Amino acid sequence: MTTPQLPAWIQEVHFDAQGLIPAISQDAQTGDILMVAWMNADALAETVSTGRAVFWSRSRSRLWRKGEESGHVQRLLELRLDCDGDVLLLKVEQIGAIACHTGRASCFYRRLDSVSDRGAEPRSQWVVVDPILKDPELIYK
Repeated sequence: MTTPQLPAWIQEVHFDAQGLIPAISQDAQTGDILMVAWMNADALAETVSTGRAVFWSRSRSRLWRKGEESGHVQRLLELRLDCDGDVLLLKVEQIGAIACHTGRASCFYRRLDSVSDRGAEPRSQWVVVDPILKDPELIYK
C-alpha cells in the first residue's frame, strides 16, 4: 500500500530514522494502557482507513494486523498525536479482552515492588500482578 504522496495529515507525523513511530493502545472505556507497538506510514494509513489497529512488526518486517492470529482485534475509536508529533495514542475497543500475546488483558502486567526479607534491606523486583485470561497455547496455534 506504499503511496508516493502521503496525505497531509500523515506528513505531520514525525517518524524516526527507520520510518517508525511508537503507538500506544489504550482501552477507550477503562483508560488502561494495553500495549505499545510501532507503526509506519502504511500501518497508520490502513488503521485509519479500516478502523482496525495495524502495526509494523519489527520481528517479522511486515505489517501486523492486530488479532490476525488470535482474533483479539483492536477497533479504533479515536487517534491522537502527541505535542511533538512523534508518538501516537490509539483509543480502542479491545475485542476479546486480551491484548497481550501472554494471554493477559494488557502487556503491562508486571509492577516494580519493593520487597524485603527478614532484616535485609528492601530490594526492588518485578512482580506479575495481572492474571492470564487464556493460555497462549490455545490462542496461537
